[in-house]
Amino acid sequence: TALTAQLPLYAEVNLGGGSTLFLLALGVFSVGTGIGSLLCEKLSGRTVEIGLVPLGAFGISACALDLYFARPGAAPVPGLSLAAFLHAPGSLRILADLAGIGLFGGFFLVPLFALVQARTPKAELSRVIAGNNILNALFIVAAALSGVAAQQLLHWTIPQFLLALAIANAGVAIYIFTLVPEFLMRFLSWLLVRSLYRLRVHGVEARIPDEGPALIVCNHVSYMDALILSASIPRPVRFVMYYRIFDIKFFGIRVLRWIFRTAKAIPIAGAREDPALMQRAFDAIDAALAEGGLVGIFPEGALTKDGDIAPFKSGVERILERAREAGRPVPVVPLALRGMWASMWSRRDDRMGRLRVPRRFRAHVEVVGAEAITGPTTTEALEAQVRALRGNAA
Repeated sequence: TALTAQLPLYAEVNLGGGSTLFLLALGVFSVGTGIGSLLCEKLSGRTVEIGLVPLGAFGISACALDLYFARPGAAPVPGLSLAAFLHAPGSLRILADLAGIGLFGGFFLVPLFALVQARTPKAELSRVIAGNNILNALFIVAAALSGVAAQQLLHWTIPQFLLALAIANAGVAIYIFTLVPEFLMRFLSWLLVRSLYRLRVHGVEARIPDEGPALIVCNHVSYMDALILSASIPRPVRFVMYYRIFDIKFFGIRVLRWIFRTAKAIPIAGAREDPALMQRAFDAIDAALAEGGLVGIFPEGALTKDGDIAPFKSGVERILERAREAGRPVPVVPLALRGMWASMWSRRDDRMGRLRVPRRFRAHVEVVGAEAITGPTTTEALEAQVRALRGNAA
């Protein structure tokens, strides 16, 4: 908004052109925004992928920063024609930056608008959208006034104003993503999973409730399972994970501890190994479900060593029984991972420290979902359901 408000003056003062250059700049910016909005659907996999929001936020700052350096100190040429501008040094760089700001703006705005509509109760949706439009109008006015104030009171040039916006946008983005780590975690999940695999999701989004608690159960094949499920489920999930995974080090640094704590993962240990930690884990699971969140567990209790699904442990029944006794029964959503056994993050070679090269780069991986179970169920029934979903595709 602040950029579009300054475009007419930027085209005239900094580029030396008039209305023709302004229309060109506005057109390039608009085309970039349209392409970014369309790419969101492709990159999101037909879900609300808020992981694109950090990419959009930092992409906007990067392009705005480069726009400041595109023609440093270049004196504008009065009456510059469109053809002369296109042949001038740095012109294509300027247009690329404008298109990039629009492109990343689409990555930033579209998922946020979709998120508002997806997570707002239907009875309040119209009021929320109306309030959002009012806030947008106020920020449009504020952006225009900030540009005027920067030029009149601080005597900034338009490129200097854009530089300040780029820095401020990056700073605010870092602050917001620190307060709401869901955006950053979704981005990491989306980036890693989409880079390493060709993920296909079948019947998951429709099975996950839009709001309220649910227990996600799935087979456990590799160390990437939690990230793959996070990238497949439209809502944030708190996964129950073996506590020693939190202490895995890379170059002497416990990187995973920060990631898992940011994702609010729940550490757990066996009853014989650390009964107190196990009890705290069940308390945390019950509290998360009571707050209306999603909790993901791997009932096998460990990674498969032979590609087959190991017998489910009774902890899942304990979780469901505790919630039922508290008068708040929780639905269970069975999921199955398919195609992960051949990946380099599984235990196919029976060595935790040995990484295998996948048979094919970006191998096909599937996440398959079944209807949520709302009534009483058993460990054996859930295991049979997950086995049926996985089929023979380990």
